[in-house]
Amino acid sequence: MADRLADQLDSKSVTIPTPTSTYEKFNVDDSNEVKHEHIQMVFLGWLNTGSMNDARYLHTASVLTNGKVLVTGGQNDNPALNSAELYDPSTKTWSMTGSMNNARRWHTASVLINGKVLVTGGYDGTSRLDSAELYDPSTGTWTMTSKMNSAREAHTASVLANGKVLVTGGYSGSSVLNTADLYDLSTGTWTTTDSMNDTRYQHTASVLKNGKVLVTGGHDGSSRLNSAELYDPLTETWATTGNMNETRNSHTASVLINGNVLVTGGVGISFLNSAELYDPSTETWTTSGSMNDTRFLHTASVLTNGKVLVTGGQSSADYLNSVELYDTSTEIWTTIVSMNYARYVHTASILTNGHVLISGGFSGIAINSSELY
Repeated sequence: MADRLADQLDSKSVTIPTPTSTYEKFNVDDSNEVKHEHIQMVFLGWLNTGSMNDARYLHTASVLTNGKVLVTGGQNDNPALNSAELYDPSTKTWSMTGSMNNARRWHTASVLINGKVLVTGGYDGTSRLDSAELYDPSTGTWTMTSKMNSAREAHTASVLANGKVLVTGGYSGSSVLNTADLYDLSTGTWTTTDSMNDTRYQHTASVLKNGKVLVTGGHDGSSRLNSAELYDPLTETWATTGNMNETRNSHTASVLINGNVLVTGGVGISFLNSAELYDPSTETWTTSGSMNDTRFLHTASVLTNGKVLVTGGQSSADYLNSVELYDTSTEIWTTIVSMNYARYVHTASILTNGHVLISGGFSGIAINSSELY
């Protein structure tokens, strides 16, 4: 069910070399002396940066409080990985860090208010997981924490304003879930909270500016959903809100600077290029401008200038390297320079310097390349 995508993906992997970005220049000065220069080219748009040690997709990427990016798990030739590595923006290099206790793909990773990273659930190649573990950036080590109340993959995890982590839905291996769990980092324990109105996996969860969590779409095991619901941390209850205009799963949802939520792409009746906006003040959806490409399992990142950068994904036939920018003031999409590699089920991380780091993914093979926008 939820693992069909991963099962359908070819499990080959490849290491992609980073192209050189230098050239030699020879000048003759006024004294007729030949001057040799070693020039570093400046790329506009996308720049290949260091490659990960492991090719991977269905992984996670988290920007730590020290600015480094922690990548965990995923799969390549192996059905699930326990390896983790760090990207250092100052050196543009990757290095291995401590491995997780469990191999896992299609899991979640959340940066907690104490700076540690909580990883939950996923699939280890044999079964869905209820395990959770914590990464300490100061030591580079992992420790197990208490287990969730349900095993799940393709779920969501959201850090609430009170520091707790809300986990919702997912696939247990036998059924699609509507259950939700709360993790309290002060006690290291999980408690069951109110269940969602719909079972769902491959959905999205967005923490709104008012502190509530908006869950959208997904798949209930038999059909795709257009339903949306709100979780209120103060009452620990769910309430339905306006339905999206289209059913969709494997889409993205981004909280814009103005507080609205932009949903893009995914799979519905067909592969989608549509986008729609949720207004928390009215709890209604309106259609917005459509993307230039249909795409699912892509990424969407809100840039420091407020625009939304969408990268990659898959269309009806192709893995995509295409990239588009959404202008919130005009609701228009503009195609910009493409990534160097087509990829989907990859990650996109906004670095502290405003650049966007793309890592890994799948394009017929698992890839280890990363690039910067």
